[in-house]
Amino acid sequence: MRPLIMLALLLAALPAAAGAGQPVVLLHGLARSAASMEPMAQALRREGYQVCNIDYPSRAHDVTELAHDHVAPQVARCFPGEVRPIHYVTHSMGGILVRQLAATGEAGRIGRVVMLGPPNQGSEIVDRAAGWPLFRHYGGPAGGELGTGEGSAGRRLGPAPFELGVIAGDRSWNVLLSLVIPGPDDGKVAVTRTRLDGMQDFLLLPTSHPFMMRQPEALRQTLHFLRQGRFDRERDRRQDRRTAFAREDAAPKNAAIISSQYSR
Repeated sequence: MRPLIMLALLLAALPAAAGAGQPVVLLHGLARSAASMEPMAQALRREGYQVCNIDYPSRAHDVTELAHDHVAPQVARCFPGEVRPIHYVTHSMGGILVRQLAATGEAGRIGRVVMLGPPNQGSEIVDRAAGWPLFRHYGGPAGGELGTGEGSAGRRLGPAPFELGVIAGDRSWNVLLSLVIPGPDDGKVAVTRTRLDGMQDFLLLPTSHPFMMRQPEALRQTLHFLRQGRFDRERDRRQDRRTAFAREDAAPKNAAIISSQYSR
């Protein structure tokens, strides 16, 4: 009997899975699909989260219609009667849809949000290409709302009213598009334009816009923010300490070499 009691106590003391069944909604970007977010969905499920990976017709409607008619109903179907805050992980325009949901209150309580490469302040590419027939076909009504002007979706929605972590990339696979964007960018969005007033944390990674939602470090950092409400800086601090120690160790040796050279 005593061993059984001890086993029960030990099991009770074990930490619960990080996600502990918490609800998370995934929203892909413009002209993408839920399949693009599947690596993120798998990582979240392994951590114990309930995942709703939403597919929506990103090129068919404007931001308001997408949020109201497509995203909000699917969230309700995924988590009927959910009273806990619902977390969100988004890529690109998906972040704008979460902000639209928050503005109207259509998705209930929003928990922590991680946005990957969001055009929160728009993109210069849209400014340049919005009038082109090919872009209107490719981007649809919502794509045309992602410019940098005052009337753009990102600019009109205001500061984040939820716990927000933003991950930006500074690698581009499209040199031509990057020529249109001032400063570091991910091939679609300038690093400075991913930021949003009210965010809790910001992280810059060496990744590009189309692939950041499956980049290993982006996955790890997303999980960390959902757990802690901040990104993990400890690895960077450890690396900085190792670099500093290496320099300190090398300094006496370098000094000795220089001294011997001058003494000849």
